[in-house]
Amino acid sequence: MVAEDFIAAKRPNWERLEGLLGKTQSARLQALSAEELYELGKLYRQATSDLAVARRDFPQHRVTDFLNGLVGRAHGAIYRNEATTWSRIRDFVLLTFPQVWRATLPFTIVAFLFFTLPALVAFAISATPGMETEMSLLFPGAEFLAEQIKNKEEWWLEINNARGGSAALIAGNNILVTLQAFAGGMLFGLLSMYAMIFNGLMLGTVAGLSAQYGFSDRLWGFIAAHASIELSVIFFAGGAGLQLAWAMLHPGLLSRGAALRMAAQRSIVIMLGCVPLLMLAGTIEAFISPSNLPVWVKLTVSFGTGVALYSYLFGVGRFQPAPQRQW
Repeated sequence: MVAEDFIAAKRPNWERLEGLLGKTQSARLQALSAEELYELGKLYRQATSDLAVARRDFPQHRVTDFLNGLVGRAHGAIYRNEATTWSRIRDFVLLTFPQVWRATLPFTIVAFLFFTLPALVAFAISATPGMETEMSLLFPGAEFLAEQIKNKEEWWLEINNARGGSAALIAGNNILVTLQAFAGGMLFGLLSMYAMIFNGLMLGTVAGLSAQYGFSDRLWGFIAAHASIELSVIFFAGGAGLQLAWAMLHPGLLSRGAALRMAAQRSIVIMLGCVPLLMLAGTIEAFISPSNLPVWVKLTVSFGTGVALYSYLFGVGRFQPAPQRQW
């Protein structure tokens, strides 16, 4: 078959495909009826087959360039912006994220323990008078924190100066801490564990010193409102990092690379779900935490956001299969 015969035989299908693509330029695939969508898929597959034939038999002919452009346009019309459609966002929120979170809950619990146990030890030591040496060994720089707390310095009040900008700044800092906990999994979990332990020691030391010097009401009056969301996200990120490490160390029946890829897909889901939570925590920390609202109001905010978060994570998407997509 010569190129002219090939073009004459296939031209009607190509022109019809071009016509359907023209209808999708403004309204995308929503502009097509069900029959036209079926026809578009059929014509696209035929065009890809025609392109393969043209590349084989007529590599230097203009028809090959034409088909290459036609197939590229059709592919773009069918698959463009698939990752950001509302249906995919809906599936992520209502199915994928809570289901993956529940499946990886053991790693989150381990991260929680890596944070909480050092925090309790640091609290016990720093809350006890006369243990300054032990406190400094456990958390270097504790002497500076002790001086601030002795002087009743509420360093967080500076947030009040520009709350809108502070919300973004706080959220950015929280994201950095979260990414550190997550990315540390690629170092066999060592950096993830360090992030959990360090932040646990810091909170425990500050809380213990505040208890020793009668500063707890001021400290918890600031921390209470955003604590449930912010700490939860840190645990989630730490768990995501730990599961990467576990996949490298214990791949099971899979190859190490395959196990790591599966763990990475789950971890990315967790991290994507953490982003709006971090923005929420940053907003609360900037606007509510440093305010003069009564402590009971801040505790109510913390309790309400915590209950809402975990009700969502444990309850949503429990009886529906997750969409078969690669996140």
